[in-house]
Amino acid sequence: MNNTENFNITNMIIFLYTKRKPILIITIFAAIASIIISLVIENEFKSTVVIYPASTSSVSKALLTDMSRAPKDILKFGEEEETEQLMQILHSDEIKAKIIIKYQLMQHYRINLNDKYSKTKLLKEYDSKISFKKTQYQAIEITVYDTDNEMAANIANDITIILDSVYNRVQKERAFMALEIIENQFQLEKEYISLLEDSLSVLRSLGVFDYQIQAKSYTEALTKAIETGNTHKAKLLQEKLDILALYGSSYNSLSQLHKKEIEQLSLLKSKYEEAKVDAYQNLPHKYIVNPAQVSEKKSKPVRWIIVVFSTISAFIFSVFLMLILESLHTVREKLTLDKQNASKLA
Repeated sequence: MNNTENFNITNMIIFLYTKRKPILIITIFAAIASIIISLVIENEFKSTVVIYPASTSSVSKALLTDMSRAPKDILKFGEEEETEQLMQILHSDEIKAKIIIKYQLMQHYRINLNDKYSKTKLLKEYDSKISFKKTQYQAIEITVYDTDNEMAANIANDITIILDSVYNRVQKERAFMALEIIENQFQLEKEYISLLEDSLSVLRSLGVFDYQIQAKSYTEALTKAIETGNTHKAKLLQEKLDILALYGSSYNSLSQLHKKEIEQLSLLKSKYEEAKVDAYQNLPHKYIVNPAQVSEKKSKPVRWIIVVFSTISAFIFSVFLMLILESLHTVREKLTLDKQNASKLA
């Protein structure tokens, strides 16, 4: 077994030696080509922003909610759910469009606007230059590569700003709808309470204020007036008792309903104030841990890696190519020899 392995290794060394010229030519040509290509490739600079999501996006719940309802801590970092939400928004077309327009990336990436697939090429280039990655600690890394080091840093920082504007827009669409609903309910409740108060005012004008207290007071006074023989006073008190009997129960019902609706109005008012805060607040939805800095040193290409990788690949390719050509030559000779033997036998 060892003899066979040694024989194969020896054969391979002999084969490489005999084919050294084409292998060296291909390898050297690839090395020179890779050096030229690596020198032609433009330098790209890297800028990175690290952000953490905020724990809540509802300021009203965090600041205006009663302590008994266990409000969220507005200063707390977000968790996995909030991180995933930010990741989805970072990949949104709206952020891409705003960055592309602001920095004129179509021209910057040297893409022909009249090209049939110019938008596809632009988005492909955008995705290759700008990336988002979630870290193991639930942070998000925004990485931007560009030939202009200042532009790379500016794009990375602007993405964090646009992120908030898009997030707020998405939330405000729903928040303003909720505000409109609660505002309508609040106004309807105020109108209904106003109607109840008008009805109570009418009953008060008739002398009905508190059924139980008035009924007790009038009854006692009527009894004394009858005992003293004051018929005129007794008649007046009886009229008041008649009015009280006629409208007293209505007054009690309206009074209780008014009290209940006042409580409902108070609840709606607090909801209304919360909805206004949610609709008009513009708090950031992330914490910036590391803002992007202008890089002084290029990040890529790493030219020596390109040259080494290309040279090794060319060497391996040339060896396999020589093996394939040698195998084809061997097969061709065998077929020729078989034909010659066949003709001799014939």
